[in-house]
Amino acid sequence: MTDTAVSFSKEEFKKKVVSNCKSLYRKNIDEADKQQVFQSVAYAVKDLIIDKWIATHKTYDKEDPKVVYYMSMEFLMGRALGNNMINLTKYNEIKEALEELGLDINVIEDQEPDAALGNGGLGRLAACFLDSLATLEYPAYGCGIRYKYGMFKQEIKDGYQVEVPDNWLKDGNPFEIKRSEYKYEVKFGGYVRSYRDEASGRDIFVQEDYRSVIAVPYDLPVIGYGNNTVNSLRIWDAEPVNTFNLSSFDKGDYQKAIEEENLAKNIVEVLYPNDNHYAGKELRLKQQYFFVSASVQRAVDRYKSMHNGDVRKLYEKVTFQLNDTHPTVAVAELMRILMDENGLEWDEAWDITTKTVAYTNHTIMAEALEKWPIELFSRLLPRIYQIVEEINRRFVEEIKAKYPGDQEKVRKMAVIYDGQVKMAHLAICAGYSVNGVAKLHTEILEKQELKDFYEMMPEKFNNKTNGITQRRFLLHANPLLADWITDKIGDGWITDLKQLEKLLVYVNDEKEQRDWLEFSKKINEDLKIPDGVFHMEAFRDNKGERIFLEIAIRTGGGLIPKVTHFAQGIDLNLAHIQCQLGIKPNIKIKNHNEYGFLMISNMTLPNDRNLIVNVNLPEQALRSLVNIKLPYIGDVVERHNNYSNLIGEFLFQSNDPEQIIKDMNCLMRDYSVEVKEVVE
Repeated sequence: MTDTAVSFSKEEFKKKVVSNCKSLYRKNIDEADKQQVFQSVAYAVKDLIIDKWIATHKTYDKEDPKVVYYMSMEFLMGRALGNNMINLTKYNEIKEALEELGLDINVIEDQEPDAALGNGGLGRLAACFLDSLATLEYPAYGCGIRYKYGMFKQEIKDGYQVEVPDNWLKDGNPFEIKRSEYKYEVKFGGYVRSYRDEASGRDIFVQEDYRSVIAVPYDLPVIGYGNNTVNSLRIWDAEPVNTFNLSSFDKGDYQKAIEEENLAKNIVEVLYPNDNHYAGKELRLKQQYFFVSASVQRAVDRYKSMHNGDVRKLYEKVTFQLNDTHPTVAVAELMRILMDENGLEWDEAWDITTKTVAYTNHTIMAEALEKWPIELFSRLLPRIYQIVEEINRRFVEEIKAKYPGDQEKVRKMAVIYDGQVKMAHLAICAGYSVNGVAKLHTEILEKQELKDFYEMMPEKFNNKTNGITQRRFLLHANPLLADWITDKIGDGWITDLKQLEKLLVYVNDEKEQRDWLEFSKKINEDLKIPDGVFHMEAFRDNKGERIFLEIAIRTGGGLIPKVTHFAQGIDLNLAHIQCQLGIKPNIKIKNHNEYGFLMISNMTLPNDRNLIVNVNLPEQALRSLVNIKLPYIGDVVERHNNYSNLIGEFLFQSNDPEQIIKDMNCLMRDYSVEVKEVVE
């Protein structure tokens, strides 16, 4: 990449921050509130990025490398300011400049809303891939949706968890750039009219009587660590084709006057609308096609602009990487664009598509692989459904040719079957690569869940183990530890995580062990916490769409003074406690209306004997217990949630059954607890 490095000047940076504050808010920096200071600093950092960003894409245009379009419904990027400063390798310099202005970088970073464009591993993996691609200087775009509301914000009011909208864009996003010059129309519904073009002898397909929105991209910089590469995360916003129908408004039909605006607004309103009803399913499918269609249209147009309008070698310069099944409609959309808009015949379009699309599978659960009812899919995306039907017809013929008379193979592998469009099957059928995200996961796909596909096309399957970016999760999140590691082994680990193995030479070094203990004590002092090891993990229960926090504390003396897990809701369906061995258990369950909490303190259960405890509880309490996992006793081997009998069975391990009975009787006085069986 062309060298665009510019020496950092603290004085120039400070002037820029002060100037931004004046031009944005008509305030001096000492008069600005915290959010205004954040915005002023963020725009100053953006100025450090912009020349590298421009130069990167000029280089891509000049050298014409192959580009990956990483398509994902989720991008859990995290806060951008600190991460951008880290990857620019200017964090300390900027921090010092701000201190000279009397500003605290920690306070400033806390003002940035988290762009919660995802809710878990899928979105975090996508974010880490983008970071790695830029750091390794691979040309790439992330492609997703600019949701107005990200994953909900969680608040606790009067002991209850309350979900409130997460309007992360209410103060604007200083790092994004609107790219209206790359807007595209995305069509929904209507019908497909076909006719024969006598001049070319081809069948022409035209979608008519449809509704549409305009997809407008916003680009965010993705900075490579310590280099001059700045890739883009492109998230699409939806705008109406016509913003306001004055005629309808004048006639008193106020809803019709703004219905196009509402169509666009709904598509990008929220991450993952509830799909337990028909309207929610339809909106999810609209979201998926919306960002996929816009992304594929832009990728094809970019390629054509650089290759004299000819799409026949698209696969040499473009890859669409599908992050799970959500973007799989890209297969049919690319076929549509190649055939309907560029005049290719089916076989040529299919050859290009199958060399351009690749699929990442994230789950081994068959029920989690997306399937769409034919009625919904064909009504909302009529031309896309026609193409999927033809893909399915041809693929079924391939299956029958390879496995004559085996209808079970057709049932298991067809793209359309039993009234459903199966998106994972479409992705595997069309993709040139199918990867799992861990070695064991990929093996399960090959030997169990996708066994039939693996037997038919083993060359497609491969593994790409998930990872994280150590720059965000260590260098930025724990700078003291990062400095300690760098002092021991150098800074190569920042771009090559395997270099952390160099620390193994210190494992049995008593001097280094003493140094580590002193260092740990210093960290605890800086954080104002007592000596000890703390385990904290936040996670999301997909069923209840609740966020939980589990905390395990082990002090230097080996005790766990308190482990508390809070849950709330009619279904208290997850209370996952992670604790340490070595302490006598004391378990209590309390209920307060629909709110409950489990508190465990001072526990141990030696695990050389099994004990099944039969607990008879009211339904509300039972619902809070049936899904509890207790790793400190090995894990629950067998759990039953028989609500009609209100009985839950839990297998404990201990060499002291009497103690278990005594401890379990702490489950509130009016609940009966009895030993069902003791297994030697």
